[in-house]
Amino acid sequence: MRILIIDDEESMRHMLSVILRKEGYETVSFADAAKALECLENEYFDFILSDIRMPGMDGVAFLKALKERGASKTVIMMSAYGTMDTAIECMKLGAYDFISKPFKADEIILTVKKAEERERLRKENLRLREEAAREYDISRIRTSDAGMLAILELVKKVSDYSTSVLITGESGTGKELVARAIHYCGSRASSPFVVVNCGAIPGPLLESELFGHVKGAFTDAHRNKTGLFQEADGGTIFLDEAGELPLELQVKLLRVLQEGEVRRVGDNKPGKVDTRVVAATIKDLRAEVNKGTFRDDLFYRLNVIEIKLPPLRERAGDIPALAEYFVGKYSARFGKGCKKISKEAMDALTSYPWPGNIRELENVIERAMILEEAGTIGKGSLPILSGPRPAEAQGLSIKKAHESTERELIMKALEKTHNNRTKAAALLEISHRALLYKIKSYGL
Repeated sequence: MRILIIDDEESMRHMLSVILRKEGYETVSFADAAKALECLENEYFDFILSDIRMPGMDGVAFLKALKERGASKTVIMMSAYGTMDTAIECMKLGAYDFISKPFKADEIILTVKKAEERERLRKENLRLREEAAREYDISRIRTSDAGMLAILELVKKVSDYSTSVLITGESGTGKELVARAIHYCGSRASSPFVVVNCGAIPGPLLESELFGHVKGAFTDAHRNKTGLFQEADGGTIFLDEAGELPLELQVKLLRVLQEGEVRRVGDNKPGKVDTRVVAATIKDLRAEVNKGTFRDDLFYRLNVIEIKLPPLRERAGDIPALAEYFVGKYSARFGKGCKKISKEAMDALTSYPWPGNIRELENVIERAMILEEAGTIGKGSLPILSGPRPAEAQGLSIKKAHESTERELIMKALEKTHNNRTKAAALLEISHRALLYKIKSYGL
């Protein structure tokens, strides 16, 4: 790594160069900050160590010049006349750290190592964001269905705006995938995307998770906590299972949407946030409003743009492309040669009603990729499709077939978890509240 040293004292430049070169760094030093600035036009340095008090252009002026040029550099400031005000001014101008002279060799090495780790994490974070942006690029969503193509066009249109979006559809239809596409296709892509499962967090804890709390706000509040809305500042918060929000929290969420402010539990003052809200639910929120379990004013705030995802059984033409995509995905993940799907197996895949939608299809293909030793996935590798189909047992009613399969899956999950409903809900990938509702509905 290369480090640029700027200090008008020759002895200081020499000492820093010796210390850093022993640690394996390459150093270049200047007595004049203006000349160092010229050097930065043509050469790359990982870090900059700069004195503050220097004749001509001082360290503060050097930082301002870097900022004006839009140069993103990790700068460590040094001064024998350091005050807290000077340190704060340097930090505001973009300095990474501030060291008071005189300092020990270990102190400067530790500071540079910390800066190195910070830079490594920054680059890793950038790499992960770029990977996520590619992964959730709208063009990668496979569909030839007219309704889905219209949805993807809508996603492109709304992605650059801060408008709230409500995504509805059955479990497993890809609501989170669409939410991520909205985020990563838009101007907020470089900022955080934070996911909250509103049905998985107990009501009393959800307020603290969403909005944060101050130390002493309640018994276990031993320190200040930043809420998820603040963590998503500048980006997007995805409220999955939004229909499970308790009424008392709905009021507070409404304030965030209306005022752009969050108030931490136990705090007297609200704080501003710029967080886009994308919500998703399997529930019919209009029906919930009529029942009085969901506020109508919050519903209208969330439902500025509604995206209703169709179940997989209504877009059967997409099943072959989706199945082949999952084969390729798990072939790469498991290090297996890319397998083919036999015609008999593909016919079975396209005629099955898929009550669990795309998530169920992916799970079936993943299992087949693990168990199938031959180069082709046959119908025998798809046990869920090999027995009597729900439609055969329930006539031609898609609704009855869906209910029959869903009831069977819930029974199997409860059996596997010895009636532990929390674990069963996790296996079924639905909220605990949704599971309790279905258990009651199916009389289990």
